[in-house]
Amino acid sequence: MISIENTLISEDILEKKFVCDLNACKGACCVAGDSGAPLDKEELPLLEAVLEKVKPFMTKKGLKAVEKNGSHVIDGDGDYTTTLVSDGAECAFVYFDEQKIAKCAIEKAYLEKKIDWQKPISCHLYPIRITKYKTYDAVNYNKWNICAPACTCGEKLDVPVYKFLKTPLIRKYGKDWYKQLEKSATLFLKK
Repeated sequence: MISIENTLISEDILEKKFVCDLNACKGACCVAGDSGAPLDKEELPLLEAVLEKVKPFMTKKGLKAVEKNGSHVIDGDGDYTTTLVSDGAECAFVYFDEQKIAKCAIEKAYLEKKIDWQKPISCHLYPIRITKYKTYDAVNYNKWNICAPACTCGEKLDVPVYKFLKTPLIRKYGKDWYKQLEKSATLFLKK
């Protein structure tokens, strides 16, 4: 583990290679799983604030799920997550493009400059998952078989997880934190 400020970072984030390959996986991380995207408590009012401007980009199934259950729910582990369209189905904020790739309606609204919040940080950071403890965050790599194409692509391009996720890591922890991570990675990988 690497310690930076109030975080403990798994060495896998420095060593493992990863670059999303949406043509191969079709955005499966937004569809698979037994609960929606994890949400920080601070993100709940942000999601509510942008909801009306995101709705035009959502599917009918997604809209119906949000009308019935709200924009977020508490999952079986007691965590806040985005609503699913139904058990074992996609996130309510998923839409499918012409190539049948699952994409985020929240991010689409952001990219079209309708809102100024990009999407939940857990989505932006994936395959990194953060576990919050009383005095620190554990920053870990989450290996999931549906991301095998991303691992293959990352290996081919020789891009480690922390470099692939530079923008969301800076969004979460700031530029100074990320510079420290880069220095730590350089030292660690020399060993």
